[in-house]
Amino acid sequence: MDIAENAALVVVDVQKGFEELDFWGARNNPGADENIAALIDVWQATGRPVVFVRHDSVKPESPLRRGYEGNGFKEYVERRRGKGAGPELFVTKTVNSAFLGTPDLGAWLKAEGISQVVLAGIQTNMCVETTARMGGNLGYDVVVAFDATYTFGLEGPFGWRRSAEEIAQASAVSLHGGGFARVVTTEEVVGAAGV
Repeated sequence: MDIAENAALVVVDVQKGFEELDFWGARNNPGADENIAALIDVWQATGRPVVFVRHDSVKPESPLRRGYEGNGFKEYVERRRGKGAGPELFVTKTVNSAFLGTPDLGAWLKAEGISQVVLAGIQTNMCVETTARMGGNLGYDVVVAFDATYTFGLEGPFGWRRSAEEIAQASAVSLHGGGFARVVTTEEVVGAAGV
């Protein structure tokens, strides 16, 4: 696997509000935060661009709503902001795709000459997957570091309920099998990034 010298790491919604498990339910992949931190460290050490995305929920009950403590980045992410040698962008959004936030992620990537994006963050099947699908549709080479993402169990139609791990795997299969993105491990990304 090749990771471009100017590949952008897009860190999606790694916010304190996702620690409120009474709201979200059981999560999968307890090692995700460690992997997200490792990716940020590699990107910053190699001077690659990092995009930090924050979800500003418009739902008054959401732990991610503006003005609430849960809206802020998790401490390990906040500590790393502004520490890299490469370009950095901060995007806020109210919908699932980071491509529909402010400032315009696609315009920034184009201006920087970036054609490859590596995604990590929360939730696998929501904002990470939607950003990956849209990125793939827009012609970017999208890589998802699967074990640097996590999600929560969910109930859908017909009373169907799936665990966080089942949902994460289904998301990975859809993205990878559908050609939207290459779904890989953090170890593979770090190895290819040349550290």
